[in-house]
Amino acid sequence: MKHIIEVPEFGGKNGSKVEWDDGFEISVRIDDDEVVILANPAGLRSLARHLLSLAQDGVPSGNHLHLDSSNSLEDGSVSLILERKSK
Repeated sequence: MKHIIEVPEFGGKNGSKVEWDDGFEISVRIDDDEVVILANPAGLRSLARHLLSLAQDGVPSGNHLHLDSSNSLEDGSVSLILERKSK
């Protein structure tokens, strides 16, 4: 099986463009000492796109995407930060 995910080019000073698949659903919770990310297929593809976007050449260390229940995650989710680390 092969999936093609288009990743928007990093925009320099304007950062990464955030694109979501239609109908995405993502929730994040902590069970004991484990982080659980629960997502439908559209949500998983969207997260993959965001991770690939941060992995692009030219993205500076510290560039990040902050997700929470007010911004893209389902109600009751804990915050999730996806952040680029330098090489």
